[in-house]
Amino acid sequence: MPHPEKISSTNRWLVVVAVMSATLMQVLDTTIVNVALPHMQGSLGATSDQISWTLTSYLIASAIFMPLTGYFTDRLGRKNYLLWCIAGFTLTSAICGASQSLTTMVLFRFLQGVFGAALVPLSQAILTDVYPKEELGKAMAIWGIGVMVGPILGPTLGGYLTEISSWRWTFYVNVPIGIMSLLLAWEVVPDTIKKIRKMDWTGFALIALGIGAMQYFLDRGNQEDWFSSNAIFTAAVISILSIVGFIIYSLKTKEQTVFNIRVFGDRNFNLSSAMLFMLSIGLYGASVILPLLLENLLNYSVLTTGLVMAPRGICSMLGMILVGRIIKRVASHWIIIAGIIISAIGVWSSKSYSLDISPWGIVWPLLIQGFGMGLLFVPLSVLAFSTLPNNLRTEATGLYSLLRTVGSSVGIAITLNLFTRHTQISWNHLSGFIQPYNQHVTQYFQHLYVHLTTQQKIAILGSTIMKQAQMLSFLDVFTFVTWSFLVMLPFVFFLKKQQKTSQ
Repeated sequence: MPHPEKISSTNRWLVVVAVMSATLMQVLDTTIVNVALPHMQGSLGATSDQISWTLTSYLIASAIFMPLTGYFTDRLGRKNYLLWCIAGFTLTSAICGASQSLTTMVLFRFLQGVFGAALVPLSQAILTDVYPKEELGKAMAIWGIGVMVGPILGPTLGGYLTEISSWRWTFYVNVPIGIMSLLLAWEVVPDTIKKIRKMDWTGFALIALGIGAMQYFLDRGNQEDWFSSNAIFTAAVISILSIVGFIIYSLKTKEQTVFNIRVFGDRNFNLSSAMLFMLSIGLYGASVILPLLLENLLNYSVLTTGLVMAPRGICSMLGMILVGRIIKRVASHWIIIAGIIISAIGVWSSKSYSLDISPWGIVWPLLIQGFGMGLLFVPLSVLAFSTLPNNLRTEATGLYSLLRTVGSSVGIAITLNLFTRHTQISWNHLSGFIQPYNQHVTQYFQHLYVHLTTQQKIAILGSTIMKQAQMLSFLDVFTFVTWSFLVMLPFVFFLKKQQKTSQ
């Protein structure tokens, strides 16, 4: 690996384009397909439960193989592993787009997750190495733009492609990007020295079972009504036992395990990873709940929903560009504190939403949220790797990305469960006011529905109460997301202020 100072500015930017185009493909794929699921369901002749496996299989594969980034980098070399991942991801994307059966789709979505798992951590490791340490903030700003903005803009692009063409183009769009990224990476990405490293099959089996079962538990839990399902309960038990078993095994064995557990001996890495986990809960939790509000309650189209949500991604990008410029002059701790407070204010402002809100009323809190999140991501990444030895960076980036992935799954699971439960609670509360002696109910029908039968009135009341109950539930979710940001504040004061890179 050449010294960062010896890499020309032109070559450095070509490396950025190569690795970030690959990263953008992977992070877009976590959300771009979601809006196309109903169309895929009809085309492939699947039920709603069956088609959701196209998401579950991808997430499980990605979560299992992400911690193996360090192992495969040592065995194959960073450049070769990156080329294999880009080529595999591009090929499986094309096959997914051409799939004519659910079985083919689920199988190749799984393989797509296998090849895509390392793209984000590899891009982070490469950028931290090709930029001098004094420009690490700039490198992480570039990386953060792709990682954070991609999932936010995914629904917009997915809705647009599905509406003007077909759901298949949510996969085909990866092909030209993948080919360009592959050719560029072949030419400009620097390689690392290959190392002899044996596969720790015991450790791999434990961590694969633990992470795979946990991802299944989080992704399918709400659908299966959590612990009332034997499958979900079994997955939770397997996940806990496997992860605990892996930790005990890693501490006792003298040989090198699947990943170097010494990474967790670094305080900055641990605290930054924990904060990234909580940031992902808020980011993805809000991202999954907002389309439900816009499409189900406000009757926005898929494309309009994407356009309304897009400004949040744009503001995130602006926030990260700003951080890249000021991080040398302003301490990362203060930027993180500002980001937490601004993000929390933005989400709390969403509690002003109502059933008759205007599009601008929806957008302005998203602008604040996006800018705040943009301030958070870069300094967290800088602090996470500032005190780690260089030889642990690739290993650490895989685990850092894994925690982001798991955090997103936890956020989605919690917010969906909270929404479901609180909708029922609000329904029970509101329906208690519906009685013949309530003059407000009588006046409501006298003014609007004079000639309706009793059954029609009951149906209208049921629909109205459900909408109001769901609206109240959305506001409760926004309260939870606000606290998921604020709970990060104490962690900031335990981060080491020294940001020198260990050799």
